[in-house]
Amino acid sequence: MTKRKAFWRLVGAIALTLFFVYSWEGLRFNYDFENFFQQGDADLEFYQNYRSTFENDNDYLLLALGRQPDIYDSIFLEKALQLENKIREFDGVEEVNSLLRMEAPRIGPFGVSFSPLMDWSSSEALIQTSEKLSEDGQWQGSLISEDQDYLLLVIQNQQLIGKEAGDSLFRSIENAVHNAGLPESKMAGKIRAQGEFVSLLQEEFTLFLGLAGIWVLLLLWLLYRSWWAVLLPFLIIVLGVFWAGSFLLATGGQLDVMLVMQPPILMVIGLSGLVHFLNHYQQSLRDSLPKEKAVAAMCQELTLPVFLTALTTSLGFLSLYFTDIGSLRWFGVYTGLGVLFMFLALVTLLPWALLVFPALPSAENQDWARRWDRVLGSVYKKVINRGTRISLIFVLVSLGAGYLMSQVKTNGYIVDSLPEDHPLKEDFRFFDQTFDGSKPLEVYLEVGDSEQDLFDYAVLKEIKKLEDFIGDNYGTDAILSPLSLVKGINKAQNRGNPKAYTLPSEGSYERMAPMLERWIDENEWKLWTENVKSGRISARAKDVGSYIGYQQHARLKAFVADEVNEDLLQVRLTGTSFLIDKSHEQVTQKVFSGLGFAFLLVALVIGLLYRSWRVALIALLPNIIPLVWVGGVMFLLGVDFKLSTSIVFAIAFGIAVDDSIHFLSSLRMQLAKGFPFEKALRITFFTTGKAIILTTVILSSGFMVLAFSDLEIPWFTGVLVGLSLFFALVADLFWLPVLLTYLQKWIQKKTRPAIQEKQKRPK
Repeated sequence: MTKRKAFWRLVGAIALTLFFVYSWEGLRFNYDFENFFQQGDADLEFYQNYRSTFENDNDYLLLALGRQPDIYDSIFLEKALQLENKIREFDGVEEVNSLLRMEAPRIGPFGVSFSPLMDWSSSEALIQTSEKLSEDGQWQGSLISEDQDYLLLVIQNQQLIGKEAGDSLFRSIENAVHNAGLPESKMAGKIRAQGEFVSLLQEEFTLFLGLAGIWVLLLLWLLYRSWWAVLLPFLIIVLGVFWAGSFLLATGGQLDVMLVMQPPILMVIGLSGLVHFLNHYQQSLRDSLPKEKAVAAMCQELTLPVFLTALTTSLGFLSLYFTDIGSLRWFGVYTGLGVLFMFLALVTLLPWALLVFPALPSAENQDWARRWDRVLGSVYKKVINRGTRISLIFVLVSLGAGYLMSQVKTNGYIVDSLPEDHPLKEDFRFFDQTFDGSKPLEVYLEVGDSEQDLFDYAVLKEIKKLEDFIGDNYGTDAILSPLSLVKGINKAQNRGNPKAYTLPSEGSYERMAPMLERWIDENEWKLWTENVKSGRISARAKDVGSYIGYQQHARLKAFVADEVNEDLLQVRLTGTSFLIDKSHEQVTQKVFSGLGFAFLLVALVIGLLYRSWRVALIALLPNIIPLVWVGGVMFLLGVDFKLSTSIVFAIAFGIAVDDSIHFLSSLRMQLAKGFPFEKALRITFFTTGKAIILTTVILSSGFMVLAFSDLEIPWFTGVLVGLSLFFALVADLFWLPVLLTYLQKWIQKKTRPAIQEKQKRPK
């Protein structure tokens, strides 16, 4: 590597930087709930058509207003009504449903009359209201708490409301609630969650960037203790992060709960590659090579191995593309490409820096180097002498960990990412405990016979069976469907008797037909289509997690198959909650499918390097160890597979395999120098062993930066990836040399032609 070549690499880096500076448009943060749906899924396509027919099932905000010992106080109810009226006036609010303005119909000899469900005009009226609502189970858990100490307002906002409009609407509602002078309030819903998640993302991004920067500077100082040896490598790493982030923004990407982790991850990976380059450079200087030759040797001998490690790391991230979940896909793609941008920053800027600035100092003294050699020498001797026993231990521990990993269940919640004590999570938990829940549940209905409609009595009987099962299966009474209209009319015909809120007898139903037909045409509940051939059951349920949720969905499907007459009624489960539960259930399978593809590509890379599939297979074995062992640890710690933990395996494999590639590349280089296998393996263990210990410490501690996060996804990523890298180090130091000795003859056979060719060259 000459100064001229290094200069032109620098020019290329400057040109790329200027391009990204010119195209910079600023950071964009996003938390779109639907980014976690399985893209291209038939159920997602069905739901998108479903909501265009009816409505989006999570465009509402739940507002609970509380008072002790109960809500039956005229001042409280008057303030609550004033608040509801004010909220109705806000732009973006389509409807507010509550008991405050609701009227109960009564059908008598002289027609239909309406009376308010809640009357607080006098003390006697309040007592009657309290008695009436406590006896009427229709509203318990749906619009009033069972203890009667909370009143619920369901605020329907504009369909598919945008982020900025949603934030503005929520701030208006929040201010109105604050100024209403009410004792207590709780809120949960999409427009609140979306805003608070984005605020958290912005805070996390700043935190990660700051902590990662401090950590990189500290490690560089401990390693090299020279201002330029700290500042210049740090600037190279920062530039690589800038290129990756600028590319993301230039191609329309946005920072979400996944991509806020990209900067610290790239800093960690960049520092690891940097240390490999600088250690080789320092060793060449210690071997009395001039600076230019030391830089040239570094570029010649390490560019390919470091590129291969960058490529395999990138492939680990890119394997997330096979998950079919938008947020994971783009995290994998952009971070995988970001790793390659970081490699580009290293190879274009580092040679120039090393040639222009003074020789790099080292914090390591001779005594410390001798200690390293003594420890590694002792370890190497024990590894080689006890190879069979070590292999047996690794196999047995891995089988045990694999069994434990198979027992880990898949389970996730709607607001998984939030910390346990976050106010939003506490409010969601409140609605699960006090009301019927905050999780939307949607079931599509369609008549089986084109000659019938949803209000034929036989069809309604099937809907009733289905409603009853949904109530028992999901533990909810907050259910609306076409049957709700029929039950309401029957109740009105029976002077408001709560027991009459049910499907009437066939004779009674025929007598209500004229009134029913009029109310079907006038009703705006969005529970059936204009031709009354299809409709929906809409409910709210508790967020019990995707593990139980998937069992609930399976029981519903089994009930429909066994008990519902499909000639009369066809049923299909849909909705955002169902799609999220399905994503949690399938993401692990998708991640491991993608990992299988990454395994094949990495095996191909190693196989081409050694021209032997046996070596490729042996090299992969130590890199399966950290994945299986981490799975076993997850079981012991009670951690479930979900969106936030499954990605750990793809990240861990992509980074962990780097150590194996460095080890194999170094061994191949020593064999090419003509050393016998035993000596080449020993030299590799001493030189590369020290490097991979150092880089593992760097990588593990770097990922632990993510453990400072309040969000679940970065926390699990930091802790579990850090742990898996330690397991990978153990496998590469203790098992990989043993496995390579088993293939000694094959490796020598494949490297002998290269040695002979080298010996024939003129000196």
